[in-house]
Amino acid sequence: MSHRRDTRNAAWQAANQWRARATQTRPEGLLGTIKLFFTWLLFGALMIVAMVLGLFLLLVGWAMMPFVRHKMKKRMDAMRAQQATDIGGGNAYREPQRPQGALEGSYDVKEDDDTPR
Repeated sequence: MSHRRDTRNAAWQAANQWRARATQTRPEGLLGTIKLFFTWLLFGALMIVAMVLGLFLLLVGWAMMPFVRHKMKKRMDAMRAQQATDIGGGNAYREPQRPQGALEGSYDVKEDDDTPR
């Protein structure tokens, strides 16, 4: 009875259809064999190209590591220096931090004459 249920299963039927198509598409004759050979040759060539490209990118990444490390080290030193002045190693008076997007420089605010006082 379980075999009968399996044959009505959609996945079972799809697998049987796929198996039937796979057996029909086997290379027949010289032309089919040549197609299969060139397909595998193209697949192998693409795999080799992908491997060479991956190794090249890996080497580029390794070559860039010292530069990135130097940049990060400079950034950490600047943060440590900023933290040391925040703790109290700097002057007694420190200029307040400006919020992002604040306008710097000297400017005047004009007041409207219509504004009630």
